[in-house]
Amino acid sequence: MRRTAGLSKRPTAASSTARARLPTMADEKIRLGGMALANGVLVHGPTAWACAIRTPEGELKVESATKSFRAAEVGQPFLRGAARLAEVMLLLPQVRRTLPEARLPFERPRVLATMVGSAVAARLVKTSRLRPLAQELLAGALSLAPAALAVRGSEVAAYHGAEHISIGSYEHGETRAKEHERCGSHIVGPLLISSAVGGALAARAPERLRGPARAAAQLGAVGVATELFSWMVRNPDRALSRALAKPGHELQHRLATEDPTPEQLEVAEAALAACLELERGAAGKH
Repeated sequence: MRRTAGLSKRPTAASSTARARLPTMADEKIRLGGMALANGVLVHGPTAWACAIRTPEGELKVESATKSFRAAEVGQPFLRGAARLAEVMLLLPQVRRTLPEARLPFERPRVLATMVGSAVAARLVKTSRLRPLAQELLAGALSLAPAALAVRGSEVAAYHGAEHISIGSYEHGETRAKEHERCGSHIVGPLLISSAVGGALAARAPERLRGPARAAAQLGAVGVATELFSWMVRNPDRALSRALAKPGHELQHRLATEDPTPEQLEVAEAALAACLELERGAAGKH
């Protein structure tokens, strides 16, 4: 199922009318996720997604559809993380086919060059004389460089803030800040630790089995990090939870998000509204 919204010109006032149409706290909340693009916002729920972009001419364009693969249907611990990752990987091509004007954060040449450079640097680190655990931690930190460059000094950071404000305001029934407690940046700490431990253990495997061992370790690290992240969301006041969330929060606050303009916030709210419309339509059929 696919729905297309019409185009609208850039507003002269803040998107107060769009914000007024958002659901109230009395509505049953749907668990949502999102992604900032270079020119818009993607919002997705358990069964559907919606993407809104601002064209160079200032028009707002929205597309939405149901998901072809649903990670929400995978309930087994440690498999849920891999399922969520697969869901996003399958979702992005669907978004690009439906809305070709959407620009992903990693499409810029400078970011692609950084991805190649960080991969080469990580490879050199893993062949150094550092201890295996130190190698894995440093290589993991280097792998964050493309993501940092993708948002630094670009509209992606502002759209990231708009995504957080729109989803957070919907979830809490009041205007929220540009940082969000479920942002994927919070998984950075758990993923670095689990990947480093898994990689260090895989390095001890016999040479002929080292490749498969590393692949299994990376999949396991994603599963462990996702489960740990879920625990952090359920237990935000625990000391360990706050410690693990600290790197992600600082990444959000200092680098990954910026305060959006009213026009950018309108884009995020349009994506949110379109996604919720499909989600509620699907729920009404059951």
